Amino acid sequence: MHNQNDRAEFNSLTGASVDSTGTQSKASSQQENNRRQFLQSALGVGFAAAALPVCAQTMLLTPATGLSEQRLQIDVDGQAVSVYSVRPEGKQSLPVILVVSEIFGVHEHIADVARRFAQLGYLALAPDLFVRQGDASKYASVAELIKEVIAKVPDAQVMRDLDAVLAWADKHGGDLKRVGITGFCWGGRITWMYAAHNPAIKAGVAWYGRLVGEANALTPLHPVDIAAALKVPVLGLYGAKDTGISLDSIVKMEAALAKGSSHSIFKVYEHSGHAFHADYRPSYVEADAKDGWKACVAWLKANGAG
Repeated sequence: MHNQNDRAEFNSLTGASVDSTGTQSKASSQQENNRRQFLQSALGVGFAAAALPVCAQTMLLTPATGLSEQRLQIDVDGQAVSVYSVRPEGKQSLPVILVVSEIFGVHEHIADVARRFAQLGYLALAPDLFVRQGDASKYASVAELIKEVIAKVPDAQVMRDLDAVLAWADKHGGDLKRVGITGFCWGGRITWMYAAHNPAIKAGVAWYGRLVGEANALTPLHPVDIAAALKVPVLGLYGAKDTGISLDSIVKMEAALAKGSSHSIFKVYEHSGHAFHADYRPSYVEADAKDGWKACVAWLKANGAG
């Protein structure tokens, strides 16, 4: 593995500690095939190779009824950045939600999460933040994906790209007075970092994003380093059984946050590990995922991002 940061990221993504109560009834092979074919064809998104095989029997499919979807390209310093955009059809002056992916990029699960927000009245935007380093969908293993793409992505690049996405939203029906950000795993860490970078954000929800790590040229700071100065309220949704994100790191983050005035808080799910919201993976814990989603939506609205 490339370095200690890469190992920590790898550990948090492998899903080694899966904890799920109860059993799911297994879908027939025909049902699974039909479902996968639908996912591949409906939006042309599909799943990243490193995320396969998917758990089709637990995946949620959010209808696009009443929504306007598009894949658009935003120019950022001469680089075309692809963004999955979805909103209520024909609506303007919408609250904006940035949806930041896991390491797998903007694949079908992230697109589905964006549609869930759009069904709630948001202009939801999910950008491909790895475009300069490679195509996250093509790597067959998590380890290879981290080494060849994720470990080469600088935070400064991500901040610029997200700034550009919001600038686009401002000119295309988004209300920048009501902006939120949410992200999962890699995107959970970015949620904390972008909330520090852009104090105009009204609220953030970070799902099991890494909080501590070694500083380097690409990631000079981590969430624990910016916590005391943070102004934006962020809700952290984490699993107590996450083998890649220790409870000790959450305690350290809470202590750092207590020195500031962002009023950020954590909700830690006792029976969940990493990626408990990822309904396409074995790590999915339905009860906690549903509770987390409810808490996410409520937090955004309560803090003016809805």
